[in-house]
Amino acid sequence: MYINDLMQMKSMTKYRLSKNSHIPYSTINDICSGKAKLDQCSAETIYKLAKEFGVSMEALLEPIFMERISFELFKSNICHKVKESGDIDFIVDVLEKDDIRKYYKMKWYPESLYLLAMLDYISRLNHVPLCSRYNDLRQCKLNDTVYPASVLAACAVAKDNRLKEKSRHEAIPEFMRFNIVESEIRDVI
Repeated sequence: MYINDLMQMKSMTKYRLSKNSHIPYSTINDICSGKAKLDQCSAETIYKLAKEFGVSMEALLEPIFMERISFELFKSNICHKVKESGDIDFIVDVLEKDDIRKYYKMKWYPESLYLLAMLDYISRLNHVPLCSRYNDLRQCKLNDTVYPASVLAACAVAKDNRLKEKSRHEAIPEFMRFNIVESEIRDVI
C-alpha cells in the first residue's frame, strides 16, 4: 500500500501521521515525496507506520516488492487461475484482493484492465452483476491495441497484417473495450 493513499483514506495529514506514529516529520515528508523509499526505512519506522494505519508490515511493503512479469505470462497466469479456481471463486478472489485497483495505482495499466476485462467477462457468462467499484476504470482504454504474441508472430511470418484485423473482429468485447485483443481464455494448457 502506498503511504499517500493510506493517508488520504484516513483523511490524515503528514503532520498528524508524524505525531501519531512518533516518526519525525522530515522522515514522513521524505517518504511521501518519494525522496526516501519505504524499503530503505528501518523496521521500526515500517512497524510504526503499519501500526498507525492498521495494516500489516507486509501489506505496507507489498507494492514495493511486487515484480512485474511479461504481459503474456500475466495473461496466461490469469487464465490458469480461472481454470483452476472456477468462475465464481475467481470472481470472489479478484474482488476480495482488489488487485485491479492495486495494479492501476502502480500504473500497470495492461494488467489492471486485463484483470477487469476478465472479471467482467466471467461475470457476464455467469449472469453475475458487475461490481460498480470499478466503473471509473471501465472508462479507461489503452492507447495502443495489445495483441497476443501468437497473432503478432503469425503476422510477421505471413507478412500479412490482416490477421490483426481478424483477431480484433473475433475478440471478446469486454477485452476490446480496453484495446486488448483476447479471444480464448478457457483453452489453456
